[in-house]
Amino acid sequence: MDRLLEYVARHPFLVGGTVVLAIAALVYEISRARSGGQSVGPMDAVRLLNQGAVLVDVRSQAEFDGGHVIDAKHIPQEQLASSAETLKKYREKVVITCCESGMRSGAAARVLQAQGFTKVVNLRGGLQAWRADNLPLVKSDAKGK
Repeated sequence: MDRLLEYVARHPFLVGGTVVLAIAALVYEISRARSGGQSVGPMDAVRLLNQGAVLVDVRSQAEFDGGHVIDAKHIPQEQLASSAETLKKYREKVVITCCESGMRSGAAARVLQAQGFTKVVNLRGGLQAWRADNLPLVKSDAKGK
C-alpha cells in the first residue's frame, strides 16, 4: 500500500489521466445502457429485416420522403406513443427503430419497450451509418407514394 501511495505522489498526471479515462468509460457504458437497450449495426439490421423484422422510422415526414429504408413503417416520434394500436400486430416480432443518427430512435425504442414490445432494437448510427455502408434507400415522390 505504501508503494501505491508513493506512485500516486510521484506520478499525479498519470494517475489523474487513468481516473479520467475510467470515469469516461463508466459514463459511456451507463449512457449506452440507458439508450433504449440493444442496438444493431446496419448489416445486422439487414439480416433481421430478411428474417421478418419490422423497421420503424421515427423521423419527420420531410426526412422520410428524402430517403428511407424500403418497407419501413413511418411513425414520427411525436406520434409513437399514440400509435401503439397500429403497431400492435408487430408486438412479438423484432422491431428495429431508426432515425437520422440513432438518438431519437433510442428514445423511441424505450417508448415501445414500455408499451410491451419485447424485441426492440435500435439501428446504431441511424441512417447515417446505413448510408456509410452504401445500403439502398428509396425516396417518396411528392404524392407520398
